Amino acid sequence: MTNVRTFIDSNVLIAAARGKEDIAARAFAVLDDPDRVLITSDFIRLEVLPKARYHKQEAEAQFYDEFFEAVRHTVPASKELVEVAQKEAESAGLQAFDALHVAAACEAEADEFVTAEKPTKTVFRTRAIEVKTIFPAEPD
Repeated sequence: MTNVRTFIDSNVLIAAARGKEDIAARAFAVLDDPDRVLITSDFIRLEVLPKARYHKQEAEAQFYDEFFEAVRHTVPASKELVEVAQKEAESAGLQAFDALHVAAACEAEADEFVTAEKPTKTVFRTRAIEVKTIFPAEPD
């Protein structure tokens, strides 16, 4: 795996910042992988930073700030992106923010979308991009 363009879902950042050891370790395995080019969007920033700052979670907010400074590509919010997201939400039955994130990942030409969601969640319905999860596998 070399230079895999990876869009990071907000819940992966939250898992790294305040998750229990096992899920945090899975998140950091993705975030710290030198073979990945990390991608984010203005929507991810909006989803994680305001709450951390409002609740005065300084270490968490600093972690997010460092992530946003380090990523290679940030997809800006735009009317066109929202239109693409709406089409994706309608065709795949996605939640609003999931549709925005998928649209941003596609705009950035990401190879994969990494989330902490369970594989049964609606974001896995998209066919626009490969969705992978750090959620622990269910025992058989």
